[in-house]
Amino acid sequence: MNENPGGEAAEDERIVGERGPELVVAALLMLIATGVLIDSLRVGIGWADDGPRSGYFPFYIGLLLLGASAATFIRTLLRWKRPDSVFATRGALALVVSVLIPIAIYVIAISFLGIYVASAILIGYFMRRHGGFGWLYSLSVSVAVPLVFFLVFERWFLVPLAKGPLERLLGF
Repeated sequence: MNENPGGEAAEDERIVGERGPELVVAALLMLIATGVLIDSLRVGIGWADDGPRSGYFPFYIGLLLLGASAATFIRTLLRWKRPDSVFATRGALALVVSVLIPIAIYVIAISFLGIYVASAILIGYFMRRHGGFGWLYSLSVSVAVPLVFFLVFERWFLVPLAKGPLERLLGF
């Protein structure tokens, strides 16, 4: 990253300032908190004979989330005239996208391939692409990790996870 003596990224390197993402995330969290509060009130936030009602704890967590998000939103607006710090540079966003896209594909692939095959492919991809590991090591780990998870979850804890056509073909 190109930096000048003040610690800020060079203007040509800067792509996103800090204010926009802070406002968007704070507003989104306020919206979620409001939903939590409304639903908590719907199911009840008081005490019943056997203890707190279903909405008691979520209500207070939602209240804390709403307060923190509103404080961030207001603080960002009050500091609007100050110079905007760099939130992300082109290089940093490229790294985020290089991880985000494969993860999104992985989530979709679980529906079609099952969690074990999709995980093996994802682990192998990340080891080769981002880790720089050789084919043998990448293949070994990408097969071993889902196998261990299968043994732990399916056999030991008896918790079935999403299976795809390969697992059904093999009788798992």
